[in-house]
Amino acid sequence: MMPDLGKYADTVLSAYGASILLLIGLVAISLWRGRRVRAEMDALEKRMRRDG
Repeated sequence: MMPDLGKYADTVLSAYGASILLLIGLVAISLWRGRRVRAEMDALEKRMRRDG
């Protein structure tokens, strides 16, 4: 159910759209960094096992 936003509909809907895009971007960056850090930690762990 969509409320009648009148002349502010474009502004409100674009704000919702921008918020959704920013949230998706933050999640994507977080997942990307998590994978990168995990790969670095795995490499460090392999190096420590080899040297230790």
